[in-house]
Amino acid sequence: MKIRKKLRKTNFEKRKLSWNPKITMQTLINFVTIIVGSFLFAIGVNSFMIAGNLGEGGFIGISIILYYAFGISTAASNLVLNFFILIVGFKFLGKRSMYYTILTIPMTSLMLWITEDWQVQSGEILVNTVFGGLFIGLGIGLIIRIGATTAGTTILARMANKFLDVNVSYALLFFDVIIVTIGVLTVLTLEQGLLTIIALYVATKVMDFIIEGMNPKKAITIISEKPEVLGKMINTEIRRGVTIMDGRGFYSKRDKDILYVVINKSQLTRLKRLIKRYDENAFVVVHDVNSVLGNYFI
Repeated sequence: MKIRKKLRKTNFEKRKLSWNPKITMQTLINFVTIIVGSFLFAIGVNSFMIAGNLGEGGFIGISIILYYAFGISTAASNLVLNFFILIVGFKFLGKRSMYYTILTIPMTSLMLWITEDWQVQSGEILVNTVFGGLFIGLGIGLIIRIGATTAGTTILARMANKFLDVNVSYALLFFDVIIVTIGVLTVLTLEQGLLTIIALYVATKVMDFIIEGMNPKKAITIISEKPEVLGKMINTEIRRGVTIMDGRGFYSKRDKDILYVVINKSQLTRLKRLIKRYDENAFVVVHDVNSVLGNYFI
């Protein structure tokens, strides 16, 4: 009887468990992007790098070394190595990145298995080098662009950044060079190692292009005696909004208006020419911009 009374008093409407995962169109696009990126990555590894007896950086580089030395499938070794490092360093990834990475690891291994026999035999090793780097850069770039990672040395680089205060990019380069060096000392010739470094460079450039987009941005800081004239010119002729900041010269102690504007890279030459026309004594600083967020920039 006591149990029944307690049950009647319980407000079950307030105790409903809310587990309602929302799969949006963007989530589906991200899943498709991971599949396409993994496929392109596998093409680069199997069809060009392995076909040309070349190595690679990251954990896939270790997988290729194991394949050359012992005939172990790159799909299997890539899966084991990446899941191991994911368990060790999972706390260095954000929640969203973690979910996508858990999907990416088996997907890349699956694609490596599917394309295992897809090899492009070329009489020119540079074809394998350039196109291997191209496809790998495209694949990894697409995966990173949607917020996922390929685990491996990416997690190691983040760990190095946290504990040793090392830049993530330098840490990644450091680990890739170590893996290529191990390859040269074991299964690769010096020439193959050097060609692998060229492929890594191509992959990095392609990756940056995919991640930053086809139209990178530039931030411009302008110190001028004619801020109103230049601001109006940028609004009307470049068609960009300008921010005016207060500044003060250290030596002169004079107050100055500082203009700040973000533009497309294609507009940079024209902006420089217009600034020179309206105020040739203006001090202009151009900054690289990795990404621009907000509704005021198209």
